[in-house]
Amino acid sequence: MQGYADAVPFPRKLLNESEDIVLDLHPHWWFFAPPLLALIAAIVVGLLAFTATDIAALQVPLGILILGLLAWFGWRYLRWVTTNFVVTTDRLIYRHGVLSKHGIEIPLDRVNTVFFRQSVFERMVGSGDLVIESAGEMGRQHFSNVRHPSAVQNEVYRQIEANENRKFDRVGASAAAGQSAGAGGEGSIPEQIRQLDELRKQGLLTEQEFADKKQQLLDRM
Repeated sequence: MQGYADAVPFPRKLLNESEDIVLDLHPHWWFFAPPLLALIAAIVVGLLAFTATDIAALQVPLGILILGLLAWFGWRYLRWVTTNFVVTTDRLIYRHGVLSKHGIEIPLDRVNTVFFRQSVFERMVGSGDLVIESAGEMGRQHFSNVRHPSAVQNEVYRQIEANENRKFDRVGASAAAGQSAGAGGEGSIPEQIRQLDELRKQGLLTEQEFADKKQQLLDRM
């Protein structure tokens, strides 16, 4: 599922090397509901005030009110257009802020659980809340007004699985390179052990996997 950003997209210059954007979302249109409904109500009352002589004294206050609500709607739009919920092949990114910027980044390999919440009305309009539990300092992050949160949840899990597969592919490629080096002669097995230790330090191999592979290499000496 490709992203469906309608306005300002997430800057591609902020991506890592060989990282791609999968989803780039702005808040659901329901984000505009409070100022829009208030503005419509004020306009209706304002039209009545301008046509009725007995409430003519309300015309100026209602005009000021409508201008204020227009400003609120404009500010809401600026918040909407500068808010991005992004799923990439490596991480989850949330950025928002009109004048000052704030952001959260969660690597996919640190995401533990993703779940969503929708009321009956939110299910009807396709909006909802997304909650992401991750390892480390982030803990639990709550994101509101997410478009089609169940579809986003599924996509996040797909990218987590794809990320894990790429990790294992890199481990396999490193192991294959080590085996090729092993045919080169003396000193190759210690070099393979050093390579495996680097993979362990990067978190690509568990301690047990490292110990088993190391023992296999030592048995060949």
